[in-house]
Amino acid sequence: MIETWIHAFVGFVWGKPMLILLVGGGLFFTLYGKFTPFRYIRHSFQLLTGKFDDGTGSGDLSHRKALAAALSGTLGLGNIAGVALALSAGGPGAVFWMWLTALLGVSTKFYTCTLGVMYRHRDAQGRVHGGPMYTVQNGLGAPYQWLAILFAIAGLMGFVPSFQINQLSAVIQTQLFPEVSWLDSQAFSWALGLILAVFVGCVIWGGLKRVADVASTLVPLMAGSYFVMAALALLLNAEKIPAVFSSIFESAFAPQAVFGGVLSVIIIGVSRGAFSNEAGIGTEVMAHSAAKTDEPVREGLVASLGPIIDTLIVCSCTALVILVTGVLDQSEGMQGVSLTMAAFQSAFGTTGTWLLAVQVLILSFTTVFTFWYYGYKCFVYLFGEQAGEYYKYLYLGLVVLGAVVSVDVVFLFLIGAYGLMAVPTMVSGILLAPKVNQEMKRYFGEEKHRLNIARTSQQTD
Repeated sequence: MIETWIHAFVGFVWGKPMLILLVGGGLFFTLYGKFTPFRYIRHSFQLLTGKFDDGTGSGDLSHRKALAAALSGTLGLGNIAGVALALSAGGPGAVFWMWLTALLGVSTKFYTCTLGVMYRHRDAQGRVHGGPMYTVQNGLGAPYQWLAILFAIAGLMGFVPSFQINQLSAVIQTQLFPEVSWLDSQAFSWALGLILAVFVGCVIWGGLKRVADVASTLVPLMAGSYFVMAALALLLNAEKIPAVFSSIFESAFAPQAVFGGVLSVIIIGVSRGAFSNEAGIGTEVMAHSAAKTDEPVREGLVASLGPIIDTLIVCSCTALVILVTGVLDQSEGMQGVSLTMAAFQSAFGTTGTWLLAVQVLILSFTTVFTFWYYGYKCFVYLFGEQAGEYYKYLYLGLVVLGAVVSVDVVFLFLIGAYGLMAVPTMVSGILLAPKVNQEMKRYFGEEKHRLNIARTSQQTD
């Protein structure tokens, strides 16, 4: 009964209106902003080096650490297991719609994260808080307060760590302890959940700065090594790559009947793409709002790099490796991370599954750490700063439960919650887009003025 209800919930949330909101909204941001994040992509990378930082500004994190914290929430099982689930449900064509979502997501993230910094909230202790709920509250005012509350409630549901912990538990059991019998596996899962909760607790009790420190170290290392693994797997199957790209584009518009038609494949691709890079969902706004800057456009540009790294690079690696190795056609009974592991085993043998297991272990943990911060922000918004400490204990309890729950039900539930979060994020972003354009005009005008001064000084010297 619960599973039937969740399927109905996801079907309602991810209907045609949601596709119009995310895809149409992304197209609006791209055209209304005149492709700004694409035109200034070089400047975006320069910001990561700290070249334009002067050590002042509100917030807690550098541009680089803010992006790392945001990517730690997206670079993980959404890329490794989520893509596999999308291929199982929608076939190769789902990849095309994930790519489209990512391209439009570049502008979506630019607008929503710029607004996140513009409308940050400072509490009585001087601490900075940001996110779509504060964008709605401070940017749109009381008539739209219900949207802020909707985001916070949906966030508490969507930031449940159960999917990451469930897939992490599956990898540990299948790779490290395959001899555990079915009768013992439930007890083993509970014990594993408790152990994982201890590790998570050691990080989240250090707050956002510790989460960002861990993420800024591990995320680039793991993303880079995963890219190398995937590139090698593709080289080993290079002759199949043209046929794979052909199947992606053909299936995007003429999928097999088993995948439910074009609309079903579009919904799967867009929803899984949004789950992966979170563009338009609003989660990443909370991480980027913690950036130490008083220039909202700068953090918006940094945030716009997220979908490029997350979906166009990392998710594509996963999808292409699964498709070139042919495991999708032999995947009966396999889903999620198991399918991705089968693909890397096909390419590299047992070594491939062990290497991927290490990736999953680390990326899952970094995602779980960041999800705690997102959930904490939603919890504090609803119940106040004083109640925030209790959320840590609640979250650790959810980590334990994540090791034993059903992956299908949890994944669908999270997809539904992500859809609900998209409504306040996209609506507030569209309504406040003119404010971003005003800020862009000011920032780029001043930036060009500063660059002209610098050139004049160099010529004088």
